[in-house]
Amino acid sequence: MKRSILVTGGAGFIGSNFVQLLLRERSSWQVVNLDALTYAGNLENLKDIERDPRHVFVQGDICEPADVARAFAACSAPVSVVHFAAESHVDRSIQSGLPFVKTNVLGTQVLLDESRARKVERFLHVSTDEVYGSLGQSGLFSEETPLAPNSPYSASKAASDLLVRAAFHTHGFPGLITRCSNNYGPYQFPEKLIPLMIANASEDKELPVYGDGMNVRDWLFVEDHCEALLAVLERGAAGEVYNIGGNNEYPNLAIVKLILATLGKPESLIRFVKDRPGHDRRYAIDASKIGRELGWQPRFRFEQALPRTIQWYQSHLDWLQRVRSGAYRDYYARQYGR
Repeated sequence: MKRSILVTGGAGFIGSNFVQLLLRERSSWQVVNLDALTYAGNLENLKDIERDPRHVFVQGDICEPADVARAFAACSAPVSVVHFAAESHVDRSIQSGLPFVKTNVLGTQVLLDESRARKVERFLHVSTDEVYGSLGQSGLFSEETPLAPNSPYSASKAASDLLVRAAFHTHGFPGLITRCSNNYGPYQFPEKLIPLMIANASEDKELPVYGDGMNVRDWLFVEDHCEALLAVLERGAAGEVYNIGGNNEYPNLAIVKLILATLGKPESLIRFVKDRPGHDRRYAIDASKIGRELGWQPRFRFEQALPRTIQWYQSHLDWLQRVRSGAYRDYYARQYGR
């Protein structure tokens, strides 16, 4: 069936992987990609598909109604929305929460308003397990776990989740929410743990590890996440929340040591640094609902996907260096005259 998918934040890490999945797996679909091209948006992530006529890129801000309307105007009916666009780095939110409230809360409401006016078929809001707060040594986050965000970032994402929920209950809006665990894979901005450690280790630089390094995360390979999102987009029930996890719990320190071992680098490169404020101790996802209702399970074991990820960054050191130096922004200027 022909349809248009409006993807917000489709030049970012998960968004660009999802756009590529759609074009690969759904040959009759048009993808309109709305991205503001902030520091985390990188058009080089989409270089392989930039000549694909099914992909339309629109530079714009979800906080600006005119930009959102312009993106919708590029779509052919019927239209569904997959909403990735967000400020997402916890450390940056600790420095200043205002950009997070603006993009993640105001931007989501602007997008919801225009989507309601356009009578979209589906609206998939991509959120995070961080809205649940911190777990103890046992237990898992389920879709019924109360929201208890502990950072300005996660608080802003919880607020945007509730706006989507409110639109469903108030207006019968076809909204769906997913909450994922920590992603890793190609094209991740190197301020995040895994690409940062790969980049530093490759250059024999120190690897900064917060606190004692025993903060635990459930790691989800980005391809698995994108396949789960497609399942929710096509078959999920409106108004529902679906948790997406990788069933791979590891302390941060163990991840760092695995990266060093894979690259043949010494553990003496590790440097423990002062823990960040409000650092959640453990996240872990119960993803049984999406498995039971939609038949999704992660395909990639961590033991397979982490070496694959490391190899990707090793074979794309030019991409990594351009991002770290800021030179990747030159690509925007060449493409759009900025």
